[in-house]
Amino acid sequence: MKHSINRYLDHAVLKPEMSNNEAAEAIELGVKYAVRTVCVRPSDIELAKELCSGSETEVCTVLSFPHGICTTESKVAEAKDFIAKSVHEVDMVANYGRIRSGDWEYVKADIAAVAETLKPAGIPLKVIFETSTLSLEQITRATEICVEAGADFVKTSTGFNGEGATEDGVKAMLAAANGKIKVKPSGGIRDAERAQLFVDMGVHRLGVGYSSTPAICDGTIAATTPGTY
Repeated sequence: MKHSINRYLDHAVLKPEMSNNEAAEAIELGVKYAVRTVCVRPSDIELAKELCSGSETEVCTVLSFPHGICTTESKVAEAKDFIAKSVHEVDMVANYGRIRSGDWEYVKADIAAVAETLKPAGIPLKVIFETSTLSLEQITRATEICVEAGADFVKTSTGFNGEGATEDGVKAMLAAANGKIKVKPSGGIRDAERAQLFVDMGVHRLGVGYSSTPAICDGTIAATTPGTY
């Protein structure tokens, strides 16, 4: 079943330089458009919960963002903190340096440790590959690894490093997922046409910068700062 485009959106409020007031305004924009989640900096979880209270919009946060190079123990500690803070979803950056190294046992164990921590709390885990740094073969294998590790989504990009979602990268994810895990393109999705392109390919969620949400939902031009989402 396909939903209205706003219900595909994880509305990212992640720029590190944002003031409290700027973050609040961006979160409120997501609530206005009834996006699926606002994806916020960990320090903004409580703010987002307050502003989303009573709305259709849930709170997502990021883990080991944006580089994915924390130790597994640190990632698990973050996950436990997010459970205590009652977030609804978590987007974790995989250690894509280890993916590029072909160190698949490490990658699988790293993801599985976080998935196993979040699963009893019913919190979905989305795993970010930073696909612009990977070959299609690496994207395919990383998707398979995420299935094996018990993650709930694979996600293309942080929006802060290189090119965002590409059609080829998303096709590779969808083919490798084979219905066993959900797929979330993110990065560079700034208008309704591109958002719909990925939805029509069969993805399950879209990661978009907060300033792109009105453009995607209303069919206008995004006021997006170059280099982020």
